[in-house]
Amino acid sequence: STSTEIVSTSTIKVKQNVESIVKAHFSDAPIMHKIAYCESRNRQFNKTGSVLRGVVNSKDVGVFQINERYHLSDSKKMGISIYTIEGNMEYARHLYESQGTQPWSSSRPCWGSYEKLAMNR
Repeated sequence: STSTEIVSTSTIKVKQNVESIVKAHFSDAPIMHKIAYCESRNRQFNKTGSVLRGVVNSKDVGVFQINERYHLSDSKKMGISIYTIEGNMEYARHLYESQGTQPWSSSRPCWGSYEKLAMNR
């Protein structure tokens, strides 16, 4: 049906847009492109428009699956909303700059080979 095609096309465009936003924000850290893909498949929101939550841990939110239990209080103190694409990326930048890729170690099986390739260049 036509409505299904529109939703599918719309979903693809939104995912491509999030991917391009992530790539622009982390142009200096390509590993973060891979992490965003592995964590959320480049999605900030689910099909209903709510913030994307983790399958394994529902406290993980957004494109970088920032965990509310460990990071919500600090992100609020910094004036960052992890529930927006901009805030999720900004807090991910903070984590990356202070801890490297460690906060995303649970998804390393997905992006780890890319990290090794980048280090061998």
